[in-house]
Amino acid sequence: MNDATPWVDPELIAAGKLLQEKGFVVPDRTVAPLSEVRAAQDRVGAFLGLDSVPLQSERDVMLPGPHGDVPCRFYYPEGAVRPPCLIYLHGGGFMQGSLNSWDHFLRDLVRQSGIAVMSVDYRLSPEYKFPVAFDETVAMVRLMARRGGEQGIDPKRLAVGGDSAGANLAIAAALALRDAGERSLSFQLLIYGVYSTEVESPSWQRFGRGAGLSQTQFRWILETYLDNPAQQHDWRVAPILADLRNLPPAHLIVGSLDPLLDDSNQLAAKLKEAGVPANLTIYQGINHGFIRYGRLIRNARNAVAECAAALKGAFA
Repeated sequence: MNDATPWVDPELIAAGKLLQEKGFVVPDRTVAPLSEVRAAQDRVGAFLGLDSVPLQSERDVMLPGPHGDVPCRFYYPEGAVRPPCLIYLHGGGFMQGSLNSWDHFLRDLVRQSGIAVMSVDYRLSPEYKFPVAFDETVAMVRLMARRGGEQGIDPKRLAVGGDSAGANLAIAAALALRDAGERSLSFQLLIYGVYSTEVESPSWQRFGRGAGLSQTQFRWILETYLDNPAQQHDWRVAPILADLRNLPPAHLIVGSLDPLLDDSNQLAAKLKEAGVPANLTIYQGINHGFIRYGRLIRNARNAVAECAAALKGAFA
């Protein structure tokens, strides 16, 4: 392996071929109607979740938020009484993603960690632009800190987490709560997150020019999510710009082929410089969005097991 040709996990290649053969191709979101993109992503999510067995206790609720009720889904570990809870924000570029498409991953996480999960179906752009999703994330954490007992979880043992756009919302919410003097969060689980609006870093230059998450797509995501370009410099959009002191410990995961690799490296370094305990694992040969591919890719299963162990350790 040399620098010009990075190693690619053969299971990642096989997974891509399988999805193509089965017709699970997501159209380019920068040109296709958004309804088609969302429907295609949900079909992929359903395929990835085939044979996923529901937990003994799962519950859909509508919870009050600043922009109306927010659909949320709770997943409870078997036999646990008032377990700790991870408040989870799915990925999807702020403009796609659903509760159902993340079911299988979150069930595996709950089974392996013994921690409950609350999955938040925040409002998507462009119908709801920044800061709506951020506002809802902060509101859901606050609600669990105050009234989590009503949902059967321990309101004093909360974590926040997400993947991609969801990781952006998670750490931004942690920053907002810290700034408000609220110490409700004990841990952050941050999976290949969007932490800056930078699209010219070495990892973007190297891995953001082809299929998957590209520089063109990311610029379109920002244009779709934000009301104006100046918001790219808002720490709620680019949390790496914030003062990161006094945040809860964080566990970060990213793939070695992810355009957001530099984001994760830089955030982990900045957290450590700020005195925040932070661990970063880089999964070799894997690109953006792999955490839900457990039935096809061993590296994804390993990453889920690592996330579960990190959660378990945070609340031991």
